[in-house]
Amino acid sequence: MKFEKQSFPKHLVELSLLFTDDASIREINSEWREQDKPTNVLSFPAYPLQPGGKPGPMLGDIIFAHETVAREAAELEKPFEAHLSHLLVHGFLHLFGYDHMNDEEATIMEGLETRILLGLGLSDPYAGTEPT
Repeated sequence: MKFEKQSFPKHLVELSLLFTDDASIREINSEWREQDKPTNVLSFPAYPLQPGGKPGPMLGDIIFAHETVAREAAELEKPFEAHLSHLLVHGFLHLFGYDHMNDEEATIMEGLETRILLGLGLSDPYAGTEPT
């Protein structure tokens, strides 16, 4: 997998953002990913999209667990808003077809996250770590 230049449609694209708690995201994570635990963010594309592909009218859903995001931000000693921004970028990239299931995918996705966040004036969330 390599980085693909993202194309965008001429029409407006819609997405849904949901902010919930650990209990709710744990249920969703268990049902859809068979992982019976809370997580910080989940993304559900409305339509399958390959990196660089043109999205349809509905991009998909991104769900955040406030408790987990707040806990992680504190552990990372980062402002909540900075960590949430990172997870929002992460969620968007999933909706655009990127993933991190292997080292090659993770390297590409994390590189994109870092470039986008640096463009927003935020630090590299992966500095000093191996791709996950």
